[in-house]
Amino acid sequence: MASASFDAPLKATQGAVEANLALWLDRTRGGPARFHDAVVHAVMGGGKRFRPFLVIETATLFGGHRGTAIDIAAALECVHCYSLVHDDLPAMDNDTTRRGQPTVWTAFDEWTAILAGDALLTLAFEILGSLDGIDPRAQVRLIRELARAAGPAGMVGGQAFDLAADKRGEPAAPTLDHIRRLQAMKTGALIRYACIAGPILAGRPETEVQALADYGDHLGFAFQIADDLLDATGDAATVGKAVGKDAAAGKATLVSLIGIEQARVALAAVEAAAIAALAPFGAKAAVLCDAARFVARRSS
Repeated sequence: MASASFDAPLKATQGAVEANLALWLDRTRGGPARFHDAVVHAVMGGGKRFRPFLVIETATLFGGHRGTAIDIAAALECVHCYSLVHDDLPAMDNDTTRRGQPTVWTAFDEWTAILAGDALLTLAFEILGSLDGIDPRAQVRLIRELARAAGPAGMVGGQAFDLAADKRGEPAAPTLDHIRRLQAMKTGALIRYACIAGPILAGRPETEVQALADYGDHLGFAFQIADDLLDATGDAATVGKAVGKDAAAGKATLVSLIGIEQARVALAAVEAAAIAALAPFGAKAAVLCDAARFVARRSS
């Protein structure tokens, strides 16, 4: 289990980011009230806000401005929530439950869910473009890196690989390299961004940005392995969404390739690698070390 030193800032992040998100979401008014309700449902329906936590904690590690970090965290959470809304659609993963609640398309309808996702993606870049008191070079890089993490070389491309395996059976025999690439793009890219946002905001040297990128790469892989294990071994009530779908759909996962026990061994190794990447920062990175342990041991 994660220590209390991790639980406390994680919960504090939830409150701070959700208050900030509520203010930004109010700006999405202007269309039909029902559409706004769908956008709010997509974002405020629960979640640990783990990616925002990473943004804020890495900014804290390097002395970045907390208020600006919360805005960046909110932007990232908008991208993450948009991806969940679209992932749940019938044409993609066809899920009806998310975070223990009806998915957006289930609660509303498909076209509303598609537009809600579109709204959140564009809102993310409005937030980043509105940052005040930040070095313009850092601001441009934060925008560019999020676009890269969310786009065809990142999350969207990873989802395309995932659906190609699910819907078309391509490749017929996924390799470890293929699965690692898919997961680094689909899940890892946004987590990596969350980890480098802090040192970029604080204007830290590239060596430190790279150290956090390495941590983020390992953390993202650990997150996906843990997610795959939850799908294979968890129960829907605890996880908050349908389970057992990866095997039923023939998805390319580490669990499907090497089995549950070897996936657990791999998860422990990746957790250790994430913690090792933080060695240059010593005790100051203790909470981030706890975050790696939390990811590897999570039950939902």
